Amino acid sequence: MRMSRLLLRTRKDAPADAELPSHRLLVRAGYVQRVGSGIYSLTPLGLRALRRVEHVVRSEFERIGAQEVLLPLVQPADNWQRTGRYDAIDESLLRFRDRTGHPHVLAMTHEEAATSLVAEAVDSYRQLPVLLYQIQLKFRDEPRPRGGLVRLREFVMQDAYSFHATEQDLFRCYAEVAGAYRRIFERLEVPVREVASGSGIMGGHRSHEFTMPSAHGEDRLLTCACGYAANAEVAPVAAQPHRATERAPLGEVETPGAKTIADLCTQLGIAPHQAMKSVFCAAGDETILGLVRGDREVCLPKLDAALGTAVRPLSVEESRVRGLVVGYAGPVGLRLPGRFRIVLDAGLRGGEGLVAGANREGAHLVGVSVERDVTADVVADIALAAQGDPCPSCGADLAEERGIEVGNIFELGTLYSAALGAHATAADGRSAPIQMASYGIGITRLLAAIVEAHHDAQGVAWPQAAAPYPLHLVAAGESEEVRAAADDLYARIGADCTLYDDRPVSAGVKFQDADLLGMPWRATIGARSLAHGAVEVRRRSDGTTESLPLKEAADALRTRLATQGGGD
Repeated sequence: MRMSRLLLRTRKDAPADAELPSHRLLVRAGYVQRVGSGIYSLTPLGLRALRRVEHVVRSEFERIGAQEVLLPLVQPADNWQRTGRYDAIDESLLRFRDRTGHPHVLAMTHEEAATSLVAEAVDSYRQLPVLLYQIQLKFRDEPRPRGGLVRLREFVMQDAYSFHATEQDLFRCYAEVAGAYRRIFERLEVPVREVASGSGIMGGHRSHEFTMPSAHGEDRLLTCACGYAANAEVAPVAAQPHRATERAPLGEVETPGAKTIADLCTQLGIAPHQAMKSVFCAAGDETILGLVRGDREVCLPKLDAALGTAVRPLSVEESRVRGLVVGYAGPVGLRLPGRFRIVLDAGLRGGEGLVAGANREGAHLVGVSVERDVTADVVADIALAAQGDPCPSCGADLAEERGIEVGNIFELGTLYSAALGAHATAADGRSAPIQMASYGIGITRLLAAIVEAHHDAQGVAWPQAAAPYPLHLVAAGESEEVRAAADDLYARIGADCTLYDDRPVSAGVKFQDADLLGMPWRATIGARSLAHGAVEVRRRSDGTTESLPLKEAADALRTRLATQGGGD
């Protein structure tokens, strides 16, 4: 591709809101252009990089016998209502009505559509297993898009769905797909750690995520030298309730201005673990009060799991409208209009001598006994695990690292098949819901993750499996001899694998743009190299250079490009 004809504009400055290197560099290099919050256009170079990533994903899924499908982005709400997700998912699921008044959604994931497809075609165990995948546009009305392509509202995703006659076959396929994901990340040179994760809106029995370690990542991972690794949102927290030496009488004290745990501890001279923290959430119209120790945070995914439905935090104003005294709410004697439930963290069970809100402005209760004073509707582990907590496998202190989630796999069991009537007759003649699993890789996010893992101060440094073009050819000079030699080399290597900078700009600008764009190899023809009958070749990843005889350069470069990473 000749850069003189390429739709491309590089920038010297990054967007003011760009925090992640991938965000800065993908915008500066002209790979993406922001259209709106969490919505980006891909330029010709950006789309070409995306297609390279898609090629690696497709080849690995075809290797394990998966069949590609294309499921609709716009879906009638019926099946989502049957599975319960239409009401359970918060505003991130975009709902709308068509001109006839029928409710629809913009799908953020396709379990319902895939299950419906299989339910129509499969009725016997002899037709199983089936492994389907697609690479499709998705939409999630993300409340806080960030990081360029890392957290988007509109995004490209590879999602896959497997269907099985038995749990044993599901487990086998689950492991096989996990292996395909490992090969994908290896070929794209993205280092990942596999950790246990929450199932979230997918539901099901268990799930694992593939996370790239990154200081800029939003995911908190807890790891141990024994090999244990989990997302902090699912790591269990051992119960360690505060217990006073003896049960104290319940009393009320004035605590003006003590709306936070820190202020409360200062006023009363207590440690955070002696306080009871109240967190307000909503599950539809129902108010949820989550209770944890004052030195802990409520983990929303754990709270979702404990209640069997999705919850969302309440704003201060919403809390007041629902009758909560913000900063002073507590479980003892709580009275609210409408439905509400109290969820007690298991770490508070048996607690004595605690401090909790008195449900009156400027007042708290002291001497709270969980057993005597708190009536909980649900008791579960809802606390967010943290660095230093004991490892659930060996008891050693857990370490924490940040990461960017690039893939996730879920054992779903019969959650969707039972709801949508996807049954198959077993060998014994009985009909049963089909066993399922689902799998996903965020392709646009993976593109950003590749850049996070492969860049320097000058720009992107694409691994060869993901590079839009493996070779960047630079004509460093405007003389007829230089141009003719560069044109000839371009013709001999081929336009499909060469980005040719033939623009009438200075060599310095061309070199800066070459480093910013980050193709794996750069070949330069200038007056000096031409005088020696040579081409200068530079590897982007480590900056090493060599000179190749001009007459042999095409064959030598084709050999290098043929051995690029990511091949089938």
